[in-house]
Amino acid sequence: MWVTEMAALWPCILAAASGILAMDTPHARNSALYHLTKQLLQKYQKEVRPVHDWTEATTIYLDLSVHAILDVDAQNQKLKTSVWYREVWDDEFLSWNSSLFDEISEISLPRSAIWVPDIIINEFVDTERSPDLPYVYVNSSGTIKNSKPIQVVSACGLETYAFPFDVQNCSLTFNSILHTVEDVDLAFLRSREDINRDNMVFLNDSEWELLSVSSVYSIQQSSIGDFAQIQFNVVIRRRPLVYVVSLLIPSIFLMLVDLGSFYLPPNCRTRIVFKTSVLVGYTVFRVNMSNEVPRSAGSTPLIGVFFTVCMAFLVLSLSKSILLVKFLHDEQHSGQEQSLLCLLGDTEANRPRMEPRAQHAGLTGSSTWQDQQAQAGTLNEVWLQLQFIHNSLRSQDQVDQQEAEWLALLYRFDQLLFWSYFAVLGLYTITLGSLWALWSGL
Repeated sequence: MWVTEMAALWPCILAAASGILAMDTPHARNSALYHLTKQLLQKYQKEVRPVHDWTEATTIYLDLSVHAILDVDAQNQKLKTSVWYREVWDDEFLSWNSSLFDEISEISLPRSAIWVPDIIINEFVDTERSPDLPYVYVNSSGTIKNSKPIQVVSACGLETYAFPFDVQNCSLTFNSILHTVEDVDLAFLRSREDINRDNMVFLNDSEWELLSVSSVYSIQQSSIGDFAQIQFNVVIRRRPLVYVVSLLIPSIFLMLVDLGSFYLPPNCRTRIVFKTSVLVGYTVFRVNMSNEVPRSAGSTPLIGVFFTVCMAFLVLSLSKSILLVKFLHDEQHSGQEQSLLCLLGDTEANRPRMEPRAQHAGLTGSSTWQDQQAQAGTLNEVWLQLQFIHNSLRSQDQVDQQEAEWLALLYRFDQLLFWSYFAVLGLYTITLGSLWALWSGL
């Protein structure tokens, strides 16, 4: 019976316990934050610019911090940077008295539920990549703070002439896409000096170094109205040490080796072999260099220009040596053939001819006549040998004289190439040193 009575009272006990727990547990609908959010967004119209007086402009305060340089694409003239973007504005419809809501002075609201400015970057050439941050902070005075990291892929006129001592200046221009300056105005959240010197968050372990971020405010005039815009000029410079070690110093060594080949005789076949080997080295180095030197349709790196000029000097010197060896070989061969033809011609022309009567007289002549004929034949043979030696020496002298004239001419041309090559190499070294000094002075 006692058990039956307890079973009957058990539902009442559970109901009482549930009531006590419900009284101790606060409901979300009873919180001050809930009532504040509901009050702010209940009659809020996000399609309307948040001002009571429509003639007053809404001022958007912008700030930008460069976090990292992700990629510099000189061929496509693109710059990829990671920036931290902040914008602050006043919303006159989102203010409250914090004393009425448990001293709540700041809350977060979804961006999709309130009015946000249509600020874009003019240099955008790709979709914006940033984490999805759906909330903004709003304080009791109606000031809204919107901050987010952005990966910006922007168009930039990249100059690679001074590679690897190049300095790039790329701009990021912010403005409203629809609202004129009478409706939406822009201003700086921080002073320009603080923005210019702000490199505390920049990652310095990349190839590029951040020099400054200058900023300027201007009014862009157009046929549809005047638009306020703020331009941030991101100035970066390349760290050249890795390229100095892997490109510049080896290129100078290769040019010095080629310059030393001018001390070999111009008519030496070993010089042709040596210069051919250097040309192969130039070609291999050029292929490796093309993978590291940035390519741009607007400008050519200075190192590529000097390297091409030095290759042209090498090919010109090699062609000159090949033509010289070929010419001297043809001259010597033609001189030997001419001497042989002269010898054969003189032998046939000076050979003694005897008529039939003389032969008959010789058969009946005295022995004294035969002795005189034998002595005359011997003298004639000696004379022919002397003429052959004279003609050979004269032909050889002509060949040697022509060879000496060509060698003298090509020696002068070789000296001209040498000093031109030396001047180009000196100009190349001085230019690189000057660019390095200018780079270090920034």
